[in-house]
Amino acid sequence: MLAITDVAAEAIKTLTTDAELPDGGGLRISAPDPEQGLELSLAGQPSTDDVVLAGDGVSVFLEPVVAQVLDDKVLDVQPVAGSDGEQELRFAIGVQEQPEQPQA
Repeated sequence: MLAITDVAAEAIKTLTTDAELPDGGGLRISAPDPEQGLELSLAGQPSTDDVVLAGDGVSVFLEPVVAQVLDDKVLDVQPVAGSDGEQELRFAIGVQEQPEQPQA
């Protein structure tokens, strides 16, 4: 299942609050054209077949195909230098770190 870092959860809370989404609204991740990557948008509610991840006041809606692709990933926020030289925050997808297995 997609993991969400604390920093990403705070960013989602800020976005949904600023957008004045209704209760139950959240961040939706879809793939309208999978060859072009993923699309993030704010949604007042999930689509009928979306996989819903919710907790700590944050909701993320994933298209079923996106849920499969992101199953072993983590959603994070990273600072990136903007075109004006200022830092801006962007969502990023990374690989979940697996706990180390004890060696026999």
